[in-house]
Amino acid sequence: MPHTIRIERALLSVSDKRGLAEFARGLAECGVEMFSSGGTRKHLEKEGISVREVAEYTGFPEMLDGRIKTLHPKIHGGILCRHDREDDLQSLQAHGILKFDLVVVNLYPFEETVARPGVVWDEAIEQIDIGGPTLVRGAAKNHAFVTLATSPDQYDGILDAVRNEGGTNLAQRRHLAAAAFAHTAAYDGAIADYFARQLAAKNAAKDQATPALPETWPLNLRRKALLRYGENPYQAAALYERVGHEEPCLINARQLHGKELSYNNWLDLSAAWEVVRNWPAPAVSVIKHNNPCGAAAHENLAMATRRAMDGDPLSAFGSVLAFNREMDAASAEVLAEPDRFVEAIIAPGFAADAVEILTTKPKWKANVRLMELGATPPVADAWHFRHIDGGFLVQQQVAGLDADTSWEHVAGPELDDATRQELRFAWEMVRHVKSNAIVVCREQSLCGAGAGQMSRVDSVEIALKKAGKRSREAVLASDAFFPFPDSIHFAAEAGIRAVIQPGGSRRDAEVIAACQERNITMLFTGRRHFRH
Repeated sequence: MPHTIRIERALLSVSDKRGLAEFARGLAECGVEMFSSGGTRKHLEKEGISVREVAEYTGFPEMLDGRIKTLHPKIHGGILCRHDREDDLQSLQAHGILKFDLVVVNLYPFEETVARPGVVWDEAIEQIDIGGPTLVRGAAKNHAFVTLATSPDQYDGILDAVRNEGGTNLAQRRHLAAAAFAHTAAYDGAIADYFARQLAAKNAAKDQATPALPETWPLNLRRKALLRYGENPYQAAALYERVGHEEPCLINARQLHGKELSYNNWLDLSAAWEVVRNWPAPAVSVIKHNNPCGAAAHENLAMATRRAMDGDPLSAFGSVLAFNREMDAASAEVLAEPDRFVEAIIAPGFAADAVEILTTKPKWKANVRLMELGATPPVADAWHFRHIDGGFLVQQQVAGLDADTSWEHVAGPELDDATRQELRFAWEMVRHVKSNAIVVCREQSLCGAGAGQMSRVDSVEIALKKAGKRSREAVLASDAFFPFPDSIHFAAEAGIRAVIQPGGSRRDAEVIAACQERNITMLFTGRRHFRH
């Protein structure tokens, strides 16, 4: 294969016009002849840059409202010609076809279009590029002889090579070709993803109880950042974002302060935000190793902050926090108190004086990461992916709070509104703790959690031990049914006054009897919340 290929003739057809005029002007100064059509030609001519009209060269006009411009043998022959094949060169000469040494193409803004609210099907379909991907694939395939630019970020490197060497070397062209194939793969993936989501939504509308899962599911991801390492220092890691996912979310959050986020920070920020994002009142969560060790809701955000941090003060040291309201100065003052240490905080926003406090007062002020989400809606129905060996599990994401209309009062004194609200808070918290999960809550604060134990009774004992004296008159939630009444015995001894659980055990009658005997109120939700 040849090494350096001189660039004497270029074809330019782009949707994204950033930097195009400067690039084309530099090519013209180097004597490169340029061909273009449609909006690209008009843009360059408006900038005073001379280009040849594609239609004039091919002898075939643009048609079908611009759907056909570059789909012509005189274009693709010039791109796909192998310069070291005499028969290819003779074919070009016989048909009056010119060689193109440089192709500059990027595609219709399909992803940006479908990300806009209210976009209709026909509007999205018109943004599916046909000629662009064909040009890209042809030039990328023939990269031995053709240089290809698919992003404005590549213009400077190509122009430097033209100015200094007259053209590009093989290594540079291979790099550009690889980027081009990634570009078209992501583009096609975005289209496939849009079709899958639209069809699934239509099917779901027909059968609300069973949302449709598409037969194929393209994962259209783009690397956003290289991380220092993964869960451990010997593991390489990176952060990827879903292409076209423009709405406010964790991965699009703006970092206001602090050092680079680690792999574990990202995981804990996600877990922290999931705990509080749907709670209607101001709420704060405290995450350690992907499990909540504290959480609280209160109309006064500073009070919620204090109660959340006091849920398990020892575990809260070096934790990650989430707020579902803009963080204020009073809450920042709570975190800046002595003997506290916070790794990262995520919130819809941060008051200026809160940022000032957090970045000037605590010992950890220089390192704490402050992540601003912006205006974020509660979680909507979505899909959750989990990687397993050789593939993925996909399940429907739990959306919003559970409705309590089907909850069944099966034991103990009747519920008052305050106790029902306490149980609702506990039931929301337990679904964010790893199974087997038990939480103890009081005054809408998480006092103790038992997570990830092989035995449910072990989780009960851990949660009660963490809560200590705060278990008196507290409530307890379990993510799945109690298989035996022994957990109720432990809860009663600790002073628990009410329990919420799914029910459904063969020994439900024994568990209910244990609650009746000890005057403990119990609710069955009929719905479990395993989190593996």
